[in-house]
Amino acid sequence: MSIFEDIKDSFRRPNNILKQLILINVIVFVTLIVLKTVLYLIGSSWMYNALMRYVALHASPMMFITRPWTLVTYFFTHEGFLHIIFNMLNLYWFGQLIREYLGDKKLLSLYVLGGIAGGVLYMLSYNFIPYFADRAAMSQMIGASASVLAIVVGAATLLPNYTFNLILIGPVRIKYIAAFLVILSISGAVGDNAGGNIAHLGGAFMGWLFIKQLQRGSDMGRPIHAILNFVTGIFKRRPKLKVTHRQPSTVGSGASSSSYTTSYGGKPSQMEIDRILDKISSSGYESLSKEEKQKLFQASQKD
Repeated sequence: MSIFEDIKDSFRRPNNILKQLILINVIVFVTLIVLKTVLYLIGSSWMYNALMRYVALHASPMMFITRPWTLVTYFFTHEGFLHIIFNMLNLYWFGQLIREYLGDKKLLSLYVLGGIAGGVLYMLSYNFIPYFADRAAMSQMIGASASVLAIVVGAATLLPNYTFNLILIGPVRIKYIAAFLVILSISGAVGDNAGGNIAHLGGAFMGWLFIKQLQRGSDMGRPIHAILNFVTGIFKRRPKLKVTHRQPSTVGSGASSSSYTTSYGGKPSQMEIDRILDKISSSGYESLSKEEKQKLFQASQKD
């Protein structure tokens, strides 16, 4: 199977959001590298710079009004190798936790909302904080760091004591990893990459807020999926209607009703929760199945 077939298969497969997000970022990155190389070699570097102005997020409000899509395109765009590698590794590690525990839809919501929150905070800061006022006209930003930090902080808020084994350090709880990245962004808010670090903080706040609201029973990602469902519905081919005739069933109502199953809708019983907690005590959180993790999360939600 060719690379192109692998990519097409990844986008056809359901429940594959994490891989799809990484692929989109990598495809955009590789495409920009090829375009930049070709355009610079033929002496048309201005064309590449013009293209970047249409995908990067600008701090100037007037520029943003004419290119509102950049609030989304900027967090799928990278230029430096270290930038994309660091972002995609963190997206994979922490995204696995969000995906396994909350599902693909919540992962996508957190990625998009984190990027939007980071972009909005970046524009507000560069237009209302005096320190940045003289830079707003020329400033522009790319990179998925705000989206990724939203997922990092979201995972740390959801599972603060979950541990990663870091090279040369050993097991570290992810709440400390998230705290380190947030402090690093705060320290860089007045440096060379001030705009990027401010966006990181916007993403981090969204990650914390998203999980806290979810635990209270409010899903902030519903508007994101409503828009996506509307857009994808436009391009989906509607199936042809087919009329069939069925003979009336002679089976009694009691027999027919038993053939239907209902999905798990309410909170799990205390007996189920006690069993799951005993399993965590004996084998650790990682031993839980996806269903058991979802039940534990449902039990943690407030009425």
